[in-house]
Amino acid sequence: MTNKVPLVTLAFWVIKVLATTVGETGADFLNFNLGFGLTTTSLLAAAVLAGFLWLQLRQDHYVPWIYWITVVFLSIVGTLITDNLSDNFGVSLYVSSAIFAAALAATFYAWHRSEKTLSIHDITTPRRERFYWLAILFTFALGTAAGDLVAEQLGWGYVGAGLLFGGAIAAITAGYYAKLIGPVLAFWAAYVLTRPLGASMGDFLTQAPKDGGLGLTTMAVSAVFLAIIVALVAYLTVTRADRLDTAD
Repeated sequence: MTNKVPLVTLAFWVIKVLATTVGETGADFLNFNLGFGLTTTSLLAAAVLAGFLWLQLRQDHYVPWIYWITVVFLSIVGTLITDNLSDNFGVSLYVSSAIFAAALAATFYAWHRSEKTLSIHDITTPRRERFYWLAILFTFALGTAAGDLVAEQLGWGYVGAGLLFGGAIAAITAGYYAKLIGPVLAFWAAYVLTRPLGASMGDFLTQAPKDGGLGLTTMAVSAVFLAIIVALVAYLTVTRADRLDTAD
């Protein structure tokens, strides 16, 4: 079993942000535009995610299209978990943010205690991969809760929240290249923050102008962003630019 995740390149981060935006707009499209409702949308997304996650776990090496479809549906399901807690169960965004932060910390603790590493460059056993995907799910749920908390409840708005989270990612990047932040901490911190950044982008593009958005349709935004993801994944599949076995 070779490493099951891609190298962290610029394309990785672009696809990740686009996937988080699709997670936001795709969930809204199914929930509101198609009229599935939150519960039905959640069950359908969870079923599709389960299928692709099963397919991903059966591989013995990194397969770009399977990996990134799994990420997209994890983004959708992570969004829906937070939405269900807020809308169906009335859980405060402060509480859900704290819950998912604690769940992510517990996952990292168990992962490191079991495997002695949190490096994503060494996802070479089934147990490490299960920890990896569980952590990814909690980053999406936490990012959704924190993003909604900042943009809506704290009143920053979608642009303000996007600038806040984008600035935080820029600071982490600068700290990493200045060797003030280690690679593992820098990666996971940025991974969490790209979720509310992508969600802020999605909300800004699709929310009505009276709510601070541009009023574009969720179907159009999801379709365009998915097309870009498909093009980038096809490029990575052909060039193998995100494979460890082709890295310097």
